[in-house]
Amino acid sequence: MTSNSLSGKTALVTGCGRGIGKAIAETLAKEGADIVVNDIDPDAVEKLAKDISGFGGRVLVCCGSVGVTPDVTAIFSKIKKEFKRLDILVNNAGITRDNMLLQMSDQEWDQVLNVNLKGVFYCIREAAAMMKEQGYGRIVNLSSVTALTGNVGQVNYAASKAGVIGMTKTLARELARYQITVNAIAPGFIETPMTEAVPDDIKKSIVRGIPLGRAGKPQDVANLVKFLSTDDSAYITGQVISCNGGLYI
Repeated sequence: MTSNSLSGKTALVTGCGRGIGKAIAETLAKEGADIVVNDIDPDAVEKLAKDISGFGGRVLVCCGSVGVTPDVTAIFSKIKKEFKRLDILVNNAGITRDNMLLQMSDQEWDQVLNVNLKGVFYCIREAAAMMKEQGYGRIVNLSSVTALTGNVGQVNYAASKAGVIGMTKTLARELARYQITVNAIAPGFIETPMTEAVPDDIKKSIVRGIPLGRAGKPQDVANLVKFLSTDDSAYITGQVISCNGGLYI
């Protein structure tokens, strides 16, 4: 059964072909929003679009990389043509290219920063222009517990996600005058295709350090995104909300 807390709203979820992004798109669709699904994997987003179209809202597929300016321009051109407005932007797209500092290549650094940090900037710049004209907007950026704690072998990823936090706080101040809220979520260890590659012994070690005694589910993050996307969170902006089971307090 679907709700209608986001009825009449249009939401863009980047990198939603799988994992957390997929759960977010499904959750917002169930709340009645029209959904713009984005990913670099066309098969994944086409399947997702077919699945969530059954919830009643309209669905627009926009393939492309958020780290490439022409791709972002094309995505927002399609949104303007199809929906004429954008109420919710969820910057979920992200990649990892893990390596120790002394072995990390320029390419590994650049690839992660381009998607995880520049991609957020590119999408917010386009979305904010639309939201300013509407006098309304909800922007939710996915950061990471790694931005708060650091993590061996992830200097590029941690730097990108820490940058997202700085961007969130700055743009919350800049955009508040237009009734646009900007918040970030810092997930902990979540069961996704990205974390499946982690060796089992390391997974068990991580879970032992989580007070709630389990890894998170994509739906745990999606539920928080839903709250930050609705008017229930209208007086919350510039915040970084952890969703980590107590892994980092």
